[in-house]
Amino acid sequence: MAKATNTELVDLLGEKFGEQLFDVSEPYGLLTFSTTKDKVIDVLSFLKENGRINFNFLTDITAVHYPEKEQIAVVYHLHSMVSGIRVRLKVFLNERDPKIASATVLWNGANWMERETYDFFGVKFEGHPDLRRILNVDEMTVHPMLKQYPLEDPNRVDKKDEFFGR
Repeated sequence: MAKATNTELVDLLGEKFGEQLFDVSEPYGLLTFSTTKDKVIDVLSFLKENGRINFNFLTDITAVHYPEKEQIAVVYHLHSMVSGIRVRLKVFLNERDPKIASATVLWNGANWMERETYDFFGVKFEGHPDLRRILNVDEMTVHPMLKQYPLEDPNRVDKKDEFFGR
C-alpha cells in the first residue's frame, strides 16, 4: 500500500470495530482515537497484522494522569513504516485500579515500555512477563508521575507574597 491517509485508516478501522473506537481526532495531523481496555489487544493486533496498513513498529507506550477525572490514559504510539503513517491509541482506566492487558504478546519491545509506565504511573499490565520497577528504587511506595501531591511546599517562606511587597 502506498502512503495511507488518515481517512482511509478511519474507514478501515470503522469497518472492523465500529462503535468500539471513539474520540477520533487529528491533532497536528496525527490520527488519534480511543478504545476500551477490553478491546485494546484486538485493535492493536488488527493494526499490526492487517496487510493493508501494517503498523509494524510500536514507538512508545506511556500514560497520562487526569486527577480531575480520576482516570489514567494509557497511550500507544504506532508507526507503519510500510504505509508511512503514525497513529495514537488511548485507553482510559480508573485511577483506583489501573489494569490493562500487556502488549508484549504482540511486540517484545513493549516489555520495557510497560515496565516504565508501571514504574511511573502504577499501571498494571496483566500478562506482562516481568512487571517490576525499572528506573526507581524497589522500596519506593509511590508512582512519581501521578499528580497526587502539591507542586510546591506550602510552608516555603521564600514564596510568601509579603516578602515581595504584594
